[in-house]
Amino acid sequence: MVPSNPMLPEQPQPHLALGVTGHRATNPSFQHNSAAIEQALDRLFSQIAALSPDNVRLHSLLVDGVDQVAARLALQRHWRLVAPLPFGAALNRAINARPTTVDDAERLVRGEAAVDPAVHARAHAISMVLDQAHLFELADRDSEIAGLFVDALHYPDDHDRQRAFEASCSDAVALAGQVMIERVDLLVAVWDRKASNLPGGTGHTVVRALHLGTPVLLIDPLAPEHWTVCTRPEELWQPAVHDPARVEAALLAAMPAPVPQSAPLSLERWHMRSSRLFGLYRWIENTFGGGTGGVTRFEQPDEIAAGSAAPLLAAVSQVLADDPGFTARVKQDLLPGFAWADGVSTWLSDAYRSGMCANFLFSMLAVILGLAYLPLGLADHKWLFASVELLLLLGIVGLTLIGRRLRWHQRWFETRRVAEYLRHAPGMLLLGVSRHTARWPRGERQEWPEQFARNAVRAIGLPKVRIERTYLRRVLAQIVASHVSSQHRYHRDKAARLNRVHRRLDQIAQGCFVLAVLLVSTYLVLAGGGAAGVLPPAWPERTAKLFTFLGVVFPT
Repeated sequence: MVPSNPMLPEQPQPHLALGVTGHRATNPSFQHNSAAIEQALDRLFSQIAALSPDNVRLHSLLVDGVDQVAARLALQRHWRLVAPLPFGAALNRAINARPTTVDDAERLVRGEAAVDPAVHARAHAISMVLDQAHLFELADRDSEIAGLFVDALHYPDDHDRQRAFEASCSDAVALAGQVMIERVDLLVAVWDRKASNLPGGTGHTVVRALHLGTPVLLIDPLAPEHWTVCTRPEELWQPAVHDPARVEAALLAAMPAPVPQSAPLSLERWHMRSSRLFGLYRWIENTFGGGTGGVTRFEQPDEIAAGSAAPLLAAVSQVLADDPGFTARVKQDLLPGFAWADGVSTWLSDAYRSGMCANFLFSMLAVILGLAYLPLGLADHKWLFASVELLLLLGIVGLTLIGRRLRWHQRWFETRRVAEYLRHAPGMLLLGVSRHTARWPRGERQEWPEQFARNAVRAIGLPKVRIERTYLRRVLAQIVASHVSSQHRYHRDKAARLNRVHRRLDQIAQGCFVLAVLLVSTYLVLAGGGAAGVLPPAWPERTAKLFTFLGVVFPT
């Protein structure tokens, strides 16, 4: 039975993230088989919906052709449609509406209606999809690309202008494709497997996804009823094999497993403050490093939004004024999870490191107390000192067994991984940067930290924002730079403090070593003086046990 833990934030539930890429509407393969391709996608989405009826997200660049067909089918199933657009919404609509005149191109770029009825109809259909999608618009180069777009129409015979526009478009589409690939569990591609060297093209996106470890479900546009699953780039050039069993296996493998309520993090006990019992390490660090002592109170998950994370939330809210939902998700879902993992990890680190320090002290005391009968002249009671020594040695064994049984070290590292993943997430999410699904580290024994953090980050999703250069500067200056600076200060100060601890402990050790040498030398002088008749012969005999004891104590 899972213990009641009211401080534990709600665990993020995973969703199936699909990506889609395919030929444009102008591609002959798509034009000849558009109805059959749509039927194949509809059948595939129905199969996916049967396996994962809830919480499916479709990621699409909304390029004209396969992307928009898939988007409409996803919206019919009430899936969430996420669109990392390579341009701003207006420019994306203008380019994909395929205007043939400069006037229509300029009107569409300005957000106005086109004069040509066919162009207007295509632009309207695109707008209908855009209005229902969650848009992440990479619009920082819109003015430059819009100028090249209009110039390409104005000078149709100027090959240099045509190439300049195509190259800029390809770069922008490739970047948006990277944003999409980083977030999907499975990429659905309608592709004839011909060209793969055009940046931003379907083949380029497919190859990039396979290199990053994302499986690709290929649909042949000339035979849409045949589906092939590829997991490695070299499989693209092998004969296509229509294997329904493998397709279903790939779909099942793409389904993210939910984090069970009995996950290790939910079994951890929240502590309001650091432990006095396990405060030895902190005491050593503060005493020799110059830190502040005392019991540390951990910031509670429900306090972090109004506490240490208040400046971050204010900055996020300011730069994302049009998407308050993103700020709310960071506040309610991401930050409490970070505070929880950070507090639990800190407590566990104190327990483990204090246990290690206690073992070192016990070993030292075992040697010292085991020999303390010598200078005290209590040889007849040596058994008493030996008993104390045994108890200390048993304490070392017992403390070690407790630490292993309770997995202090492993639990410390597991919860620390969760905390550090979530610590850096807000700035990355604001810029559309994410660790690719297949590139999350895998622990040797436990993978739940990565699973928990991955679900938490993916649940937040992309912000609904138009990324322009002003936005980038504000995010970098107000959030990313502030975060990096605070991390730099923390690690710099921590390193300096631990260096002071090391230096001062080393100085004490050197002093003890010098004293040991002086004591042994002093005894040898006494013994030599007594043998030579210079000093009373009784001195070496009377002080032998004391010098023996101290000669052991100081090196120990």
